[in-house]
Amino acid sequence: MPKKEFGPSEALYPVPVVLVSCSDKTGGRANIITIAWCGVLCSTPPLLSVSIRKSRYSHKLIKETGDFVVNIPSKNILKQVDLCGVRSGKDTDKFRDCGFTEAASSVISSTMIKECPVNIECRLKDITSLGSHDVFIGQVLKVHVDNDILSEDGSIDYTKAAPLVYTQGSYREVGKEIGRYGFSSK
Repeated sequence: MPKKEFGPSEALYPVPVVLVSCSDKTGGRANIITIAWCGVLCSTPPLLSVSIRKSRYSHKLIKETGDFVVNIPSKNILKQVDLCGVRSGKDTDKFRDCGFTEAASSVISSTMIKECPVNIECRLKDITSLGSHDVFIGQVLKVHVDNDILSEDGSIDYTKAAPLVYTQGSYREVGKEIGRYGFSSK
């Protein structure tokens, strides 16, 4: 079957949707930004990346404080997730507007979003400027997980977490399991 060629673009979809919380350097004002340009960079040490445009309010905050929290939202807060991506924290208090609860982190100054079932505390390790976005590399220091999404063996059951993905302008929910890592070698 023939294929159509496209010019260069970020055609890697779907990507996870996360809420990144951060605060100003005094710790007095928290902010949230919706990010879909994120991912795992390394397992030992555990490193995550979030890519943020230089013009975004959160860019400045994370650069100043050196920490952030990657909060994994569930589909039941989709409207708030979208709002955090279309409004600037310069102009509004997103915690208040979304009805979110700030929860203290264990190790860093930025607060977590209580309504998200998974919260990942990160210390800023590096920033790489790549063009339209800077990549913030965060070393994972602590992971917080709601007890009600843990499986019987104590691992995170992401089916219960109901995470979101983003693909070409739309949000989608993660579907059913269709295989397990290594099943092809059995």
